[in-house]
Amino acid sequence: MAGQLKEVRNRIKSVQSTQQITKAMKMVSAAKLRRAQDSITQMRPYAKKLQEMLSNIVSSIEGGITLKLAEVRAVEHVLLIVVTSDRGLCGGYNANLVKLAKSTIEEKYSQQAAKGNVHIWNIGKKGFEALTKSGYKTNDTFKDVFLNLKFETVQTAAQAAMKAFENKEYDAIEIIYSEFKNAATQVFVAEQFLPIPKVAKPAGNKNSDFIFEPEVEVLIAELMPKILNTQLYKAVLDGNASEHGARMTAMDKASENANELLKSLKISYNRARQAAITTELTEIVSGAAALQG
Repeated sequence: MAGQLKEVRNRIKSVQSTQQITKAMKMVSAAKLRRAQDSITQMRPYAKKLQEMLSNIVSSIEGGITLKLAEVRAVEHVLLIVVTSDRGLCGGYNANLVKLAKSTIEEKYSQQAAKGNVHIWNIGKKGFEALTKSGYKTNDTFKDVFLNLKFETVQTAAQAAMKAFENKEYDAIEIIYSEFKNAATQVFVAEQFLPIPKVAKPAGNKNSDFIFEPEVEVLIAELMPKILNTQLYKAVLDGNASEHGARMTAMDKASENANELLKSLKISYNRARQAAITTELTEIVSGAAALQG
């Protein structure tokens, strides 16, 4: 009986220790989430407006102007830029992103994958580890972006992707990431990066009448890379906020579960203790009765 009581006490101490860790991690994630949420909230309207403007311009251009980054060609080689986190303990966040990357390959690029023509650039260590283990062609050049999360760092990855597309190393590039909604909600999306998607115009609509200053070729050559850099940076900021939100939610749930487990263990401990006391009293009474007899 004493051994059982000791075992329950040890389990209670272990759960209490774990609960202290989960509560501390929740507080740290909440602090980081506030900063990350501010960053993406300020960035998102600007990035979306730029992306919309670029798509509208690309859709309106006709004639002999060649836009390398908007060139639609037969898809033989594919690149997926998968944004995950560097650390775990954030619920199903990384698993859902890896699952989306795999389903995107299976549903959209199965023929290219069969030929070994699907490559993955990872931003975040967890995605790199999981997808490499699953046998995909991964690249770790940009997996440590979150160690120094700045626009210039992400811009390096975006420029490398644009250069690879222009050199026809890849015919389609997509970004797999989590769009941040709130601490408890993330939307996992696969977004086309290149070629630049055109805006579908309703039937009968004429092209927008843009007046370009300077010349359209000069303007677009200047705008395209900057807007695409911003698009990838927005995706990474979304992923950063989503990670902290998912971890805060996961640690909050873990703390609640620890509370429930502690209640159950304390009830078990009290019952075992009462049984031990009852046994001891019975032995004492029996011993006293034997002495009197």
